Amino acid sequence: MSSNLSDISHDQLAVRRQKLDDLRAKGVDPFRSTFRPKHTSKEAIESYLENEEEDSQPTVSVAGRLKFIRKMGKAQFVKLQDQSGLIQAYVRIDALGEEAYADFKKLDVGDIIGVEGTLFKTKTGEITIRAQRHELVSKALRPLPEKFHGLTDQEQRIRQRHLDLIMSPESRERFFNRSRIVAAIRRFLEERGYLEVETPIFQNLAGGAVAKPFVTHHNSLDRDFYMRISLELYLKRLLVAGYDKVFEIGRNFRNEGISRRHNPEFTMLELYEAYSDHRGMMILIQDLIRHLVRDVLGKETVSIFGGHTIDFFAEWREVSYRDLIVETTKDPDWFSHTREEKLEKVKAMGLEHEADWEDYEVTHEIYEKLVEPNLIQPTFVTLFPKEICPLAKLNQEDPSLLDIFELVIGGMEVAPAYSEQNDPDVQREMFEHQAGAEAQNVDYDFLETIEYGMPPAGGMGVGIDRLVILLTEAENIRDVILYPQLRS
Repeated sequence: MSSNLSDISHDQLAVRRQKLDDLRAKGVDPFRSTFRPKHTSKEAIESYLENEEEDSQPTVSVAGRLKFIRKMGKAQFVKLQDQSGLIQAYVRIDALGEEAYADFKKLDVGDIIGVEGTLFKTKTGEITIRAQRHELVSKALRPLPEKFHGLTDQEQRIRQRHLDLIMSPESRERFFNRSRIVAAIRRFLEERGYLEVETPIFQNLAGGAVAKPFVTHHNSLDRDFYMRISLELYLKRLLVAGYDKVFEIGRNFRNEGISRRHNPEFTMLELYEAYSDHRGMMILIQDLIRHLVRDVLGKETVSIFGGHTIDFFAEWREVSYRDLIVETTKDPDWFSHTREEKLEKVKAMGLEHEADWEDYEVTHEIYEKLVEPNLIQPTFVTLFPKEICPLAKLNQEDPSLLDIFELVIGGMEVAPAYSEQNDPDVQREMFEHQAGAEAQNVDYDFLETIEYGMPPAGGMGVGIDRLVILLTEAENIRDVILYPQLRS
Protein backbone atom coordinates (compact mmCIF):
# COMPACT_ATOMS: atom_id res chain seq x y z
CA MET A 1 0.00 0.00 0.00
CA SER A 2 1.27 3.46 -0.86
CA SER A 3 2.07 5.84 1.98
CA ASN A 4 -0.20 8.36 0.26
CA LEU A 5 -3.52 7.91 2.05
CA SER A 6 -5.45 9.09 -0.99
CA ASP A 7 -4.45 5.73 -2.51
CA ILE A 8 -6.46 3.70 0.01
CA SER A 9 -8.66 1.47 -2.10
CA HIS A 10 -12.43 1.39 -1.78
CA ASP A 11 -12.09 -2.37 -1.23
CA GLN A 12 -10.00 -1.84 1.90
CA LEU A 13 -12.54 0.57 3.31
CA ALA A 14 -15.45 -1.67 2.29
CA VAL A 15 -13.97 -4.71 4.07
CA ARG A 16 -13.65 -2.80 7.32
CA ARG A 17 -17.14 -1.35 6.97
CA GLN A 18 -18.51 -4.84 6.41
CA LYS A 19 -16.82 -6.05 9.59
CA LEU A 20 -18.43 -3.17 11.45
CA ASP A 21 -21.85 -4.09 10.02
CA ASP A 22 -21.32 -7.73 11.04
CA LEU A 23 -20.49 -6.68 14.59
CA ARG A 24 -23.58 -4.52 14.85
CA ALA A 25 -25.72 -7.33 13.44
CA LYS A 26 -24.49 -9.45 16.37
CA GLY A 27 -25.48 -6.70 18.80
CA VAL A 28 -21.89 -5.51 19.40
CA ASP A 29 -21.11 -1.79 19.33
CA PRO A 30 -17.31 -1.47 19.14
CA PHE A 31 -17.45 2.20 20.12
CA ARG A 32 -19.10 1.63 23.52
CA SER A 33 -16.52 -0.57 25.19
CA THR A 34 -16.22 -0.40 28.97
CA PHE A 35 -12.76 -2.05 29.03
CA ARG A 36 -10.55 -0.25 31.56
CA PRO A 37 -6.82 -1.08 31.40
CA LYS A 38 -5.11 -1.47 34.75
CA HIS A 39 -1.58 -1.15 33.38
CA THR A 40 0.30 0.72 30.70
CA SER A 41 2.47 -1.41 28.45
CA LYS A 42 5.54 -0.10 30.29
CA GLU A 43 4.06 -0.90 33.71
CA ALA A 44 3.08 -4.38 32.53
CA ILE A 45 6.59 -5.15 31.29
CA GLU A 46 8.15 -3.78 34.47
CA SER A 47 5.89 -5.99 36.60
CA TYR A 48 7.43 -9.16 35.16
CA LEU A 49 9.12 -11.16 37.92
CA GLU A 50 12.55 -12.34 36.87
CA ASN A 51 13.57 -15.82 38.04
CA GLU A 52 9.96 -16.74 38.87
CA GLU A 53 7.95 -19.55 37.33
CA GLU A 54 5.20 -18.66 34.89
CA ASP A 55 2.42 -19.59 37.28
CA SER A 56 3.80 -16.99 39.71
CA GLN A 57 3.73 -14.15 37.18
CA PRO A 58 1.18 -11.32 37.62
CA THR A 59 -1.96 -10.85 35.60
CA VAL A 60 -1.95 -7.60 33.64
CA SER A 61 -4.58 -5.68 31.72
CA VAL A 62 -3.55 -3.31 28.92
CA ALA A 63 -5.23 -1.51 26.02
CA GLY A 64 -3.73 -0.13 22.85
CA ARG A 65 -3.68 -0.03 19.07
CA LEU A 66 -2.89 -3.21 17.15
CA LYS A 67 0.35 -2.43 15.31
CA PHE A 68 1.32 -5.94 14.20
CA ILE A 69 -0.39 -9.32 13.73
CA ARG A 70 1.45 -12.59 13.02
CA LYS A 71 -0.92 -15.50 12.47
CA MET A 72 0.18 -19.05 13.27
CA GLY A 73 -2.89 -21.25 12.71
CA LYS A 74 -4.49 -21.62 16.12
CA ALA A 75 -2.34 -18.90 17.68
CA GLN A 76 -1.27 -15.34 16.96
CA PHE A 77 1.42 -12.99 18.15
CA VAL A 78 0.27 -9.35 18.16
CA LYS A 79 1.78 -6.09 19.33
CA LEU A 80 -0.19 -3.34 21.05
CA GLN A 81 0.92 0.28 21.23
CA ASP A 82 -0.23 2.63 23.97
CA GLN A 83 1.15 5.93 25.19
CA SER A 84 4.08 4.33 26.98
CA GLY A 85 5.23 2.01 24.21
CA LEU A 86 4.72 -1.45 22.69
CA ILE A 87 3.90 -4.79 24.30
CA GLN A 88 3.47 -8.20 22.74
CA ALA A 89 0.52 -10.51 23.36
CA TYR A 90 0.20 -14.22 22.56
CA VAL A 91 -3.32 -15.35 21.69
CA ARG A 92 -4.28 -19.04 21.49
CA ILE A 93 -7.60 -20.66 20.67
CA ASP A 94 -7.45 -22.94 23.69
CA ALA A 95 -6.99 -19.94 26.05
CA LEU A 96 -9.72 -17.74 24.55
CA GLY A 97 -12.16 -20.37 23.39
CA GLU A 98 -13.30 -20.98 19.81
CA GLU A 99 -15.86 -18.17 19.56
CA ALA A 100 -13.66 -15.47 21.11
CA TYR A 101 -10.70 -16.62 19.03
CA ALA A 102 -12.80 -16.44 15.86
CA ASP A 103 -13.67 -12.86 16.78
CA PHE A 104 -10.02 -12.09 17.43
CA LYS A 105 -9.04 -13.36 13.98
CA LYS A 106 -11.34 -10.76 12.41
CA LEU A 107 -9.42 -7.87 13.96
CA ASP A 108 -7.41 -5.53 11.75
CA VAL A 109 -4.14 -3.71 12.24
CA GLY A 110 -5.15 -0.30 13.59
CA ASP A 111 -7.98 -1.57 15.80
CA ILE A 112 -7.82 -0.59 19.45
CA ILE A 113 -8.21 -3.57 21.77
CA GLY A 114 -7.90 -4.53 25.40
CA VAL A 115 -6.04 -7.67 26.50
CA GLU A 116 -5.84 -9.35 29.89
CA GLY A 117 -3.57 -12.22 30.82
CA THR A 118 -0.45 -13.43 32.63
CA LEU A 119 3.08 -12.55 31.65
CA PHE A 120 5.70 -14.89 30.28
CA LYS A 121 8.97 -14.57 28.40
CA THR A 122 9.35 -15.97 24.88
CA LYS A 123 12.36 -17.95 23.67
CA THR A 124 13.77 -14.73 22.24
CA GLY A 125 13.47 -13.06 25.66
CA GLU A 126 10.50 -10.78 24.95
CA ILE A 127 8.08 -10.23 27.83
CA THR A 128 4.64 -11.11 26.51
CA ILE A 129 1.03 -11.29 27.71
CA ARG A 130 -0.53 -14.74 27.46
CA ALA A 131 -4.02 -13.51 26.60
CA GLN A 132 -6.91 -14.96 28.59
CA ARG A 133 -9.42 -12.33 27.52
CA HIS A 134 -9.67 -9.66 24.85
CA GLU A 135 -12.13 -6.95 23.89
CA LEU A 136 -12.47 -4.78 20.80
CA VAL A 137 -12.40 -1.23 22.20
CA SER A 138 -12.64 0.78 18.99
CA LYS A 139 -12.84 -0.37 15.37
CA ALA A 140 -10.48 1.36 12.92
CA LEU A 141 -12.38 1.98 9.69
CA ARG A 142 -9.29 3.11 7.81
CA PRO A 143 -6.03 1.19 7.43
CA LEU A 144 -2.77 2.61 8.73
CA PRO A 145 0.00 3.63 6.32
CA GLU A 146 2.19 0.82 5.03
CA LYS A 147 4.37 -0.53 7.84
CA PHE A 148 7.85 -0.08 6.45
CA HIS A 149 7.47 3.35 4.86
CA GLY A 150 4.84 5.05 6.99
CA LEU A 151 4.26 8.67 6.02
CA THR A 152 7.21 9.60 3.83
CA ASP A 153 5.84 12.93 2.62
CA GLN A 154 6.87 15.67 5.07
CA GLU A 155 3.79 17.83 4.55
CA GLN A 156 1.46 14.84 4.88
CA ARG A 157 3.15 13.92 8.16
CA ILE A 158 2.24 17.35 9.52
CA ARG A 159 -1.29 17.48 8.10
CA GLN A 160 -2.02 14.04 9.56
CA ARG A 161 0.09 14.22 12.69
CA HIS A 162 -2.05 11.53 14.35
CA LEU A 163 -0.77 9.01 11.78
CA ASP A 164 2.78 10.30 12.07
CA LEU A 165 2.66 9.69 15.81
CA ILE A 166 1.15 6.22 15.37
CA MET A 167 3.73 5.15 12.80
CA SER A 168 6.94 6.98 13.73
CA PRO A 169 8.71 6.10 17.00
CA GLU A 170 11.01 9.09 16.42
CA SER A 171 8.10 11.54 16.25
CA ARG A 172 6.43 9.98 19.30
CA GLU A 173 9.64 10.26 21.32
CA ARG A 174 10.29 13.83 20.17
CA PHE A 175 6.89 15.07 21.33
CA PHE A 176 7.15 13.12 24.59
CA ASN A 177 10.46 14.87 25.14
CA ARG A 178 8.95 18.25 24.32
CA SER A 179 6.39 17.72 27.09
CA ARG A 180 9.12 16.53 29.48
CA ILE A 181 11.24 19.59 28.69
CA VAL A 182 8.38 22.04 29.32
CA ALA A 183 7.39 20.27 32.54
CA ALA A 184 11.02 20.29 33.72
CA ILE A 185 11.34 24.03 32.99
CA ARG A 186 8.31 24.69 35.19
CA ARG A 187 9.74 22.60 38.04
CA PHE A 188 13.18 24.19 37.71
CA LEU A 189 11.77 27.72 37.99
CA GLU A 190 9.26 26.93 40.73
CA GLU A 191 12.03 25.37 42.83
CA ARG A 192 13.85 28.72 42.55
CA GLY A 193 10.88 30.71 43.79
CA TYR A 194 9.36 31.78 40.46
CA LEU A 195 5.60 32.18 40.21
CA GLU A 196 3.86 31.08 37.02
CA VAL A 197 1.29 33.59 35.79
CA GLU A 198 -0.95 34.16 32.78
CA THR A 199 -1.24 37.43 30.87
CA PRO A 200 -3.60 38.52 28.05
CA ILE A 201 -3.30 37.19 24.51
CA PHE A 202 -5.55 40.00 23.21
CA GLN A 203 -3.74 43.31 23.77
CA ASN A 204 -4.49 46.97 23.09
CA LEU A 205 -1.04 47.47 21.58
CA ALA A 206 1.38 45.00 20.02
CA GLY A 207 4.22 45.74 22.44
CA GLY A 208 7.37 44.18 23.83
CA ALA A 209 8.90 43.40 20.43
CA VAL A 210 9.02 44.59 16.84
CA ALA A 211 6.85 42.39 14.64
CA LYS A 212 3.77 42.49 12.44
CA PRO A 213 0.81 41.42 14.59
CA PHE A 214 -2.40 39.55 13.87
CA VAL A 215 -5.50 41.69 14.41
CA THR A 216 -8.84 40.36 15.63
CA HIS A 217 -12.19 42.01 16.39
CA HIS A 218 -14.00 41.72 19.72
CA ASN A 219 -17.74 41.88 18.97
CA SER A 220 -19.02 42.69 22.47
CA LEU A 221 -16.54 45.52 22.98
CA ASP A 222 -16.76 46.49 19.30
CA ARG A 223 -13.05 47.07 18.98
CA ASP A 224 -9.96 45.54 17.46
CA PHE A 225 -7.28 43.82 19.51
CA TYR A 226 -3.80 42.64 18.64
CA MET A 227 -2.80 39.08 19.35
CA ARG A 228 0.31 39.41 21.47
CA ILE A 229 3.72 39.37 19.86
CA SER A 230 5.47 39.24 23.25
CA LEU A 231 4.75 38.48 26.91
CA GLU A 232 7.05 41.18 28.22
CA LEU A 233 5.13 44.29 29.20
CA TYR A 234 2.44 42.63 31.31
CA LEU A 235 5.02 40.56 33.16
CA LYS A 236 6.98 43.71 33.98
CA ARG A 237 3.81 45.28 35.36
CA LEU A 238 3.84 42.44 37.89
CA LEU A 239 7.35 43.45 39.00
CA VAL A 240 5.87 46.86 39.82
CA ALA A 241 3.06 45.06 41.69
CA GLY A 242 5.60 43.36 43.95
CA TYR A 243 5.89 39.93 42.34
CA ASP A 244 9.67 39.57 42.38
CA LYS A 245 10.04 36.39 40.28
CA VAL A 246 7.49 35.64 37.57
CA PHE A 247 7.37 33.53 34.45
CA GLU A 248 4.93 32.58 31.74
CA ILE A 249 5.03 29.86 29.11
CA GLY A 250 2.62 30.89 26.40
CA ARG A 251 1.85 31.40 22.74
CA ASN A 252 2.96 34.42 20.78
CA PHE A 253 1.68 35.32 17.32
CA ARG A 254 3.60 37.14 14.59
CA ASN A 255 2.08 37.64 11.16
CA GLU A 256 5.35 37.06 9.36
CA GLY A 257 7.24 34.49 7.33
CA ILE A 258 7.57 30.74 7.76
CA SER A 259 10.98 29.07 7.67
CA ARG A 260 12.93 26.21 9.19
CA ARG A 261 13.16 28.26 12.40
CA HIS A 262 10.06 30.48 12.25
CA ASN A 263 6.36 29.76 12.68
CA PRO A 264 3.64 32.44 13.01
CA GLU A 265 2.35 30.81 16.20
CA PHE A 266 5.11 29.85 18.60
CA THR A 267 5.75 29.16 22.29
CA MET A 268 7.86 31.39 24.50
CA LEU A 269 9.09 31.24 28.05
CA GLU A 270 9.56 34.70 29.48
CA LEU A 271 10.76 35.30 33.03
CA TYR A 272 11.64 38.32 35.11
CA GLU A 273 13.55 38.50 38.37
CA ALA A 274 13.72 41.62 40.51
CA TYR A 275 17.14 42.63 41.85
CA SER A 276 18.90 40.65 39.14
CA ASP A 277 20.36 41.64 35.75
CA HIS A 278 21.53 40.09 32.48
CA ARG A 279 24.48 38.51 34.31
CA GLY A 280 22.09 36.72 36.62
CA MET A 281 20.17 35.52 33.57
CA MET A 282 23.39 34.07 32.10
CA ILE A 283 23.82 31.83 35.12
CA LEU A 284 20.14 30.87 35.12
CA ILE A 285 19.91 29.85 31.45
CA GLN A 286 23.15 27.89 31.57
CA ASP A 287 21.97 25.97 34.65
CA LEU A 288 18.54 25.41 33.09
CA ILE A 289 19.75 24.05 29.76
CA ARG A 290 22.36 21.81 31.36
CA HIS A 291 19.66 20.47 33.67
CA LEU A 292 17.41 19.68 30.70
CA VAL A 293 20.19 18.00 28.75
CA ARG A 294 21.60 15.86 31.55
CA ASP A 295 18.73 15.25 33.96
CA VAL A 296 15.78 15.13 31.56
CA LEU A 297 17.29 13.72 28.38
CA GLY A 298 20.23 11.85 29.90
CA LYS A 299 22.87 13.37 27.61
CA GLU A 300 25.84 15.71 27.69
CA THR A 301 26.16 16.37 23.96
CA VAL A 302 23.60 16.69 21.19
CA SER A 303 24.02 16.17 17.45
CA ILE A 304 22.18 18.71 15.33
CA PHE A 305 21.13 19.22 11.74
CA GLY A 306 24.25 19.89 9.66
CA GLY A 307 26.44 17.31 11.36
CA HIS A 308 27.57 19.39 14.35
CA THR A 309 27.85 18.10 17.91
CA ILE A 310 27.09 20.57 20.68
CA ASP A 311 28.82 20.11 24.02
CA PHE A 312 26.67 21.78 26.66
CA PHE A 313 29.15 21.04 29.46
CA ALA A 314 32.18 22.71 27.90
CA GLU A 315 32.78 26.38 28.67
CA TRP A 316 30.22 28.69 27.05
CA ARG A 317 31.82 31.50 25.06
CA GLU A 318 31.08 35.15 25.84
CA VAL A 319 31.89 37.67 23.12
CA SER A 320 30.74 41.19 22.27
CA TYR A 321 28.64 42.02 19.22
CA ARG A 322 31.30 44.45 18.01
CA ASP A 323 34.11 41.91 18.27
CA LEU A 324 32.10 39.41 16.22
CA ILE A 325 31.41 41.99 13.51
CA VAL A 326 35.09 42.92 13.30
CA GLU A 327 36.08 39.24 13.31
CA THR A 328 33.65 38.43 10.50
CA THR A 329 34.32 41.46 8.27
CA LYS A 330 38.07 41.31 9.00
CA ASP A 331 37.84 45.09 9.23
CA PRO A 332 39.02 46.55 12.57
CA ASP A 333 37.74 49.99 11.49
CA TRP A 334 34.22 48.81 10.62
CA PHE A 335 32.50 50.94 13.25
CA SER A 336 34.37 54.06 12.10
CA HIS A 337 32.98 53.88 8.56
CA THR A 338 30.08 56.04 7.46
CA ARG A 339 26.70 54.47 6.84
CA GLU A 340 27.22 54.84 3.09
CA GLU A 341 30.59 53.08 3.24
CA LYS A 342 29.05 50.22 5.22
CA LEU A 343 26.24 49.93 2.69
CA GLU A 344 28.76 49.56 -0.12
CA LYS A 345 30.63 46.88 1.79
CA VAL A 346 27.42 44.98 2.58
CA LYS A 347 26.47 45.19 -1.08
CA ALA A 348 29.88 43.78 -2.05
CA MET A 349 29.30 40.87 0.34
CA GLY A 350 26.16 40.01 -1.60
CA LEU A 351 23.87 40.68 1.35
CA GLU A 352 20.45 42.30 1.38
CA HIS A 353 20.54 46.07 1.61
CA GLU A 354 18.17 49.01 1.40
CA ALA A 355 19.24 52.59 0.70
CA ASP A 356 17.17 53.96 3.60
CA TRP A 357 18.53 51.60 6.24
CA GLU A 358 19.84 53.20 9.41
CA ASP A 359 23.48 52.68 10.30
CA TYR A 360 22.81 49.93 12.86
CA GLU A 361 20.54 48.05 10.41
CA VAL A 362 23.38 47.77 7.90
CA THR A 363 25.65 46.20 10.50
CA HIS A 364 22.92 44.01 11.87
CA GLU A 365 22.43 42.44 8.44
CA ILE A 366 25.99 41.12 8.71
CA TYR A 367 25.28 39.80 12.20
CA GLU A 368 22.10 37.98 11.17
CA LYS A 369 23.39 36.55 7.89
CA LEU A 370 27.08 35.90 8.48
CA VAL A 371 27.74 35.87 12.24
CA GLU A 372 24.83 34.15 13.97
CA PRO A 373 24.55 31.12 11.63
CA ASN A 374 28.18 30.23 12.38
CA LEU A 375 27.90 30.29 16.19
CA ILE A 376 27.39 26.58 16.81
CA GLN A 377 28.59 26.00 20.37
CA PRO A 378 26.71 27.90 23.14
CA THR A 379 27.70 31.56 22.85
CA PHE A 380 26.63 34.63 24.82
CA VAL A 381 26.74 37.59 22.42
CA THR A 382 26.80 40.80 24.50
CA LEU A 383 26.71 44.59 24.25
CA PHE A 384 24.39 45.16 21.30
CA PRO A 385 23.79 48.68 19.87
CA LYS A 386 21.13 50.59 21.80
CA GLU A 387 18.88 50.81 18.72
CA ILE A 388 18.33 47.03 18.81
CA CYS A 389 16.09 47.05 21.87
CA PRO A 390 14.30 49.95 23.61
CA LEU A 391 13.49 47.90 26.73
CA ALA A 392 17.02 47.22 28.03
CA LYS A 393 19.33 49.25 30.25
CA LEU A 394 22.08 51.29 28.62
CA ASN A 395 25.61 50.22 29.46
CA GLN A 396 27.13 52.57 32.04
CA GLU A 397 30.56 52.66 30.42
CA ASP A 398 29.25 53.16 26.87
CA PRO A 399 25.64 54.44 26.63
CA SER A 400 25.57 53.58 22.91
CA LEU A 401 25.44 49.92 23.95
CA LEU A 402 22.97 47.79 25.90
CA ASP A 403 23.43 45.44 28.85
CA ILE A 404 21.94 42.47 27.08
CA PHE A 405 22.95 39.13 25.65
CA GLU A 406 21.66 36.79 23.02
CA LEU A 407 22.36 33.12 23.65
CA VAL A 408 23.09 31.53 20.27
CA ILE A 409 23.35 27.76 19.89
CA GLY A 410 23.43 25.76 16.68
CA GLY A 411 23.48 28.94 14.61
CA MET A 412 20.22 30.36 15.98
CA GLU A 413 19.12 32.67 18.76
CA VAL A 414 17.65 30.64 21.60
CA ALA A 415 17.41 33.12 24.48
CA PRO A 416 17.79 36.90 24.60
CA ALA A 417 18.10 38.50 28.04
CA TYR A 418 18.37 42.06 29.36
CA SER A 419 19.16 44.13 32.34
CA GLU A 420 15.68 45.64 32.22
CA GLN A 421 15.18 49.37 31.76
CA ASN A 422 13.37 50.69 34.84
CA ASP A 423 13.97 54.44 34.48
CA PRO A 424 10.57 55.78 33.27
CA ASP A 425 12.07 58.85 31.57
CA VAL A 426 14.69 56.89 29.64
CA GLN A 427 12.10 54.28 28.76
CA ARG A 428 9.75 56.96 27.43
CA GLU A 429 12.52 58.50 25.33
CA MET A 430 13.50 55.12 23.84
CA PHE A 431 9.88 54.16 23.10
CA GLU A 432 9.15 57.47 21.40
CA HIS A 433 12.35 57.35 19.38
CA GLN A 434 11.49 53.85 18.16
CA ALA A 435 7.90 54.81 17.32
CA GLY A 436 8.94 57.97 15.45
CA ALA A 437 5.87 59.82 14.25
CA GLU A 438 3.52 57.00 15.24
CA ALA A 439 2.89 57.99 18.86
CA GLN A 440 -0.14 55.70 19.02
CA ASN A 441 2.29 52.76 19.07
CA VAL A 442 3.79 53.88 22.38
CA ASP A 443 2.41 52.00 25.39
CA TYR A 444 1.81 55.00 27.64
CA ASP A 445 -0.08 52.82 30.12
CA PHE A 446 3.10 50.79 30.66
CA LEU A 447 5.14 53.97 31.06
CA GLU A 448 2.68 55.21 33.69
CA THR A 449 2.91 51.86 35.47
CA ILE A 450 6.69 51.95 35.88
CA GLU A 451 6.46 55.52 37.19
CA TYR A 452 5.15 53.88 40.37
CA GLY A 453 8.60 52.29 40.69
CA MET A 454 9.93 49.13 39.11
CA PRO A 455 12.85 47.38 40.80
CA PRO A 456 16.00 46.69 38.81
CA ALA A 457 15.54 43.31 37.16
CA GLY A 458 16.89 40.73 34.80
CA GLY A 459 14.55 39.39 32.15
CA MET A 460 14.85 36.65 29.59
CA GLY A 461 12.90 35.04 26.78
CA VAL A 462 13.47 31.45 25.68
CA GLY A 463 12.07 30.16 22.40
CA ILE A 464 10.64 26.82 23.47
CA ASP A 465 10.29 25.53 19.91
CA ARG A 466 13.89 26.36 19.06
CA LEU A 467 15.15 24.87 22.30
CA VAL A 468 13.26 21.66 21.52
CA ILE A 469 14.73 21.63 17.98
CA LEU A 470 18.19 21.64 19.53
CA LEU A 471 17.62 19.17 22.34
CA THR A 472 15.65 16.62 20.31
CA GLU A 473 17.92 16.81 17.26
CA ALA A 474 15.10 17.92 14.94
CA GLU A 475 15.65 19.52 11.54
CA ASN A 476 12.71 21.90 11.33
CA ILE A 477 10.46 23.88 13.67
CA ARG A 478 7.51 22.04 12.12
CA ASP A 479 8.96 18.81 13.52
CA VAL A 480 8.48 20.05 17.10
CA ILE A 481 5.06 21.73 16.79
CA LEU A 482 2.22 19.24 16.78
CA TYR A 483 -0.03 21.17 14.41
CA PRO A 484 1.78 24.02 12.63
CA GLN A 485 0.01 26.18 10.06
CA LEU A 486 0.12 25.02 6.44
CA ARG A 487 -1.20 26.33 3.17
CA SER A 488 -4.66 25.03 2.33
